[in-house]
Amino acid sequence: MAQPLRDADELTTDEAKAMMRRLREFGPIVFVFSGGDCFKRPDIVELVEYGANLGMRMGITPATTSLATKELLQQLKDVGLTRLAISLDGSNADIHDEFRRVKGSFDHGLRILREAQEVGLSTQVNTVIRKANIDDMDAMTELMTTLGVVFWEVFFLVPMGRAKADDVASAEDFESVFHQLYDLSKTAPFDIKATAAPQYSRVVMQRKRAEVRAGADEDVHEVMTRGMHYSQSDGIGRARNVNDGDGFIFISHTGDVMPSGFLPIKCGNIRDADIIEIYRNAPVFQELRDRTLLKGKCGLCGYRDACGGSRARAYAMTGDHLAEEPFCAHEPPQVRAH
Repeated sequence: MAQPLRDADELTTDEAKAMMRRLREFGPIVFVFSGGDCFKRPDIVELVEYGANLGMRMGITPATTSLATKELLQQLKDVGLTRLAISLDGSNADIHDEFRRVKGSFDHGLRILREAQEVGLSTQVNTVIRKANIDDMDAMTELMTTLGVVFWEVFFLVPMGRAKADDVASAEDFESVFHQLYDLSKTAPFDIKATAAPQYSRVVMQRKRAEVRAGADEDVHEVMTRGMHYSQSDGIGRARNVNDGDGFIFISHTGDVMPSGFLPIKCGNIRDADIIEIYRNAPVFQELRDRTLLKGKCGLCGYRDACGGSRARAYAMTGDHLAEEPFCAHEPPQVRAH
């Protein structure tokens, strides 16, 4: 829940550093400070520098407010910040500010992007796709090509917090946006990622297969695995994307550990349990990584391993993190047969 002041129980600087040291044992991970507004922490520069010195790729997603000054952005660049991401949820202030409920947020976002680029930071834009801005996608796409960003992360709304089920676009609208993003990916001067929408990986695979069948000069095996985590552990290899609790972990400002910020099932707290133990052994995390447990059409789908459906949206709509993705237009043949 949004609140104006910092939580008195948030992790201390020393606790945050200890957590980062332990997380670094996973490997060269990407560590992102988000919020709320992480710039309300007076130690944010110190923590970014600490993580960078540990060898982690450090990202930050500040709120679009006056706290994000050019001087602070320069400090973060100097201590090793890898990427700064700004939320833009519409192509203009009316659409964005209405969603964020803060007048002036859109203009601050554009300013922060410009000033971050001026100090030499790599920048990205995060956009939440929902019913209210589906018709704004063409204008958003046009805006993206003018901003000088290297990455566009497109989030598909999960009905939690202030967001309601009626705010979510339809499965058919999602599908349309997936194809639009895929088409854009061929010409855009930036990379594109769909978040809380693992179905996009299915669309990419379907489109790539169709192109190969049409005579594209490309290897099918590479088509099936490009841009995804790739494992040979089963002897034949398989494409598998990051999903809630599966390649991703969320730690709140008070140390609660959840599969993602969109899947708010508390699985422990770093103050009384080891973060790596939670990720590896907490029952919910283990269930999320065993896609044979998925229910409904997700359990029958031939794209189960590559996709898995949004576990967060399934939980938000049904209370069951293993239920089928409720906003997916794909019908597996086994389902159609029934």
